[in-house]
Amino acid sequence: MIKIIKKEKLAEGVTRLVLNAPLIAQKAMAGQFVILRPTEKGERIPLTIADYHRERGELTVIYQTVGRTTAELDTLGEGDSILNVAGPLGKASELEGMKKVAVIGGGLGCAIAYPQAKALHEKGADVDMIAGFRSRELIILEDEMRACAKLTIMTDDGSYGQKGLVTDALKEKILRGVSYDTVIAIGPPIMMKYVSLLTKEYGIRTIVSMNPIMIDGTGMCGGCRLTVDGKTKFACVDGPDFDGHLVDFDELMRRNATYRSDEQEQMKRFHECNLFKGIRQGEV
Repeated sequence: MIKIIKKEKLAEGVTRLVLNAPLIAQKAMAGQFVILRPTEKGERIPLTIADYHRERGELTVIYQTVGRTTAELDTLGEGDSILNVAGPLGKASELEGMKKVAVIGGGLGCAIAYPQAKALHEKGADVDMIAGFRSRELIILEDEMRACAKLTIMTDDGSYGQKGLVTDALKEKILRGVSYDTVIAIGPPIMMKYVSLLTKEYGIRTIVSMNPIMIDGTGMCGGCRLTVDGKTKFACVDGPDFDGHLVDFDELMRRNATYRSDEQEQMKRFHECNLFKGIRQGEV
């Protein structure tokens, strides 16, 4: 049983939990995830480790209430306990040697991008962070992101920060002469695809974090498979980080759309944006 120390609403339907999980906190690294089960009859769901504090034995996860299990999880409060939390799982992000990095988060992907930016900052890297949201009301972790990076916030409707998508801000920085040795992109697959297309044109190494359907988290079920450089990989054990220039995003999005009702909406929104007229729009 893992006790909930703190519960905080970050935005509509988005919640942060701080858990008392000293064994996991001792081993957790940026890029890894846990699989939790709220109750005995609940499903097992993967959640990325959003933060950790080794000395206090605390583990932070962020979730969006979108289905039965996250709704069940959301009924728990401070002082309650989660039945199972297994982890850390997946490979830790390989951040050594990065000096000038753009970390890009899309929506809830910022919960995954933030620990990457924080870890890079602690290693002495110069970090630009670009965070994209649909509107002001959906913005999360702004203070945390500003504490570890030079932050640019983009909103689809222009209600906060700059109007546009994350690739707009990234391209503007590149054209101004900002020289990145690495770009890290985390968010909807359609966003990561267009970030990767843009950086490929400029020869910038790009890492993306994959979040396909995941069941057991150990590579046994095959649900999180994807194609990278023509080979089958499993996000839970081979990733979740992969070379964005080698991922077959179209295949991934077709698989996701079978299970996720929001996938088609995300794809349509990005396809219709005039921003991508010069970024191989016909390839999608």
